[in-house]
Amino acid sequence: RGEAMASIAAIAHVEAKSRLHEEELGTCLRIEGSKVISQEVCPCKAGTTISVKNLFFNVPARRNFLKSDTAETRHILEEFNRVALIYPEIAFSLTHNGKLVYKLPGTTKKSRIVGILGKVYDERLLPVEQKTDLAYIKGFIVKPQYARKTRGEQYFFVNQRYIKHPYLNHAVTNAFSELLPADAFPSYFIHIEVNPADIDVNIHPTKTEVNFKDARYIYAILHAAVKQSIGIHNLMPTIDFSMDPELNTTLGMPATGDIKQPDIHYNPDYNPFVTDKSEQGTPSPVFTPRKVQQDPEKVFHPESKQSGAESGEQTELTSGQEQPGTFFQIHLRYIACNVRSGLMLIDQHRAHQRILYEYYLALLAKRQQASQQQLFPQDFHFSAEDMSILKELEDLLGRLGFVLEELGANRVVVKGVPENFDSDNIRETLERIIEDYKKQHNQPGMDNTIRLASALASQLSIKQGVVLNNEQMTYLFNNLFSCELPQQTPDGLLTLSIIPLEKLEQFLKG
Repeated sequence: RGEAMASIAAIAHVEAKSRLHEEELGTCLRIEGSKVISQEVCPCKAGTTISVKNLFFNVPARRNFLKSDTAETRHILEEFNRVALIYPEIAFSLTHNGKLVYKLPGTTKKSRIVGILGKVYDERLLPVEQKTDLAYIKGFIVKPQYARKTRGEQYFFVNQRYIKHPYLNHAVTNAFSELLPADAFPSYFIHIEVNPADIDVNIHPTKTEVNFKDARYIYAILHAAVKQSIGIHNLMPTIDFSMDPELNTTLGMPATGDIKQPDIHYNPDYNPFVTDKSEQGTPSPVFTPRKVQQDPEKVFHPESKQSGAESGEQTELTSGQEQPGTFFQIHLRYIACNVRSGLMLIDQHRAHQRILYEYYLALLAKRQQASQQQLFPQDFHFSAEDMSILKELEDLLGRLGFVLEELGANRVVVKGVPENFDSDNIRETLERIIEDYKKQHNQPGMDNTIRLASALASQLSIKQGVVLNNEQMTYLFNNLFSCELPQQTPDGLLTLSIIPLEKLEQFLKG
């Protein structure tokens, strides 16, 4: 906007070159601190080119409030993405420190999203469109299985202006409510066109907030449009009312011959009051879960070390620590065991998160971890913002065994991974590390080592709903109480609680 250029020219060195298409020469204008330094004829391309240098050169106190180069670059990328998404028909390019970050040709809305965020989004996007007399909604949502842990990929554009609107965001989130976990956020790129007289844009200095004349109406049609897109692409669970053709054949078969009574097999030695399986007969078949690694180092499946649970050794309990009895699992979420003072409950996800967090902190303190070279290196395309985070974490990821090499144009090739790491999950793991890192980045003063350790622990820890056997629960208990701070997760949430025996007795008294 015009007033923005005047403000920028007041606190920076600005050079503007402009030429009409029908003219042979253009004009070069140099301004420093609102003062015109020179104005002269010069050869230049048709159109206008503006360069800004030495920001806040005459306001040193304001310059002290700027963050690191990495943080300020990330803000520039965010603004670039917003403008590029609004005008997909216009070609954009972005250069940082002499390197080309983006070179986006004029294209469609979908191709522009793919060009910014990566080719993988070509299959992740679902179209959304709804037209009424008062509003026209058009854009894309991302399939729910690719939901993020941050709100970074949520874009609303009203009359070609980027906005933030919690009320409309709720309309989209509510449409996804049955498909997303509690800690996930849907991604969307939605353009809304309304009569300019029906909105007020002068309620925020950055013009990123607007008031609608009838926000409830916009909410309703936006919610309906997203729901319709989800339904059309069969993302909602449905009941199949069609009848199996084999069922008709079976029901229509004539009853010929004698029907044999089925054999009934039972175990005469089964005793429901015996808890030791060795005292019973053959147990009923049950689902066998994937075995939890017995050592935090075996998150990436190295074969070197052996934990106490594997070798038969038990971690020594500190003085005053409760000695556990038999473990059992509650609702595939909590581990319960009887202790001298009552009943101990352990959150399996939070406990494993604390174990992995301290393990990775120790591992990152080392200079190098063994790496397994890839026979066929894989290359991935990320957004410029995500690439900047990977560059920031490159040294720390290298200590874990990741070998990354930048190919340019926001592409990276993975040449090595930690030992016995599942190569099929490389992209998913890197994406979740980036997302968790973004969440931790909002906490000032936090070291990158702590951020990465917390992100890895959150990504690789056992989740709720995983079946654990007694050996796995014993592993969690022993290793949890080997941690420096076993009572809390890195985020400060409780990992365990003890219900006193007196409290249990009160429950039963009624």
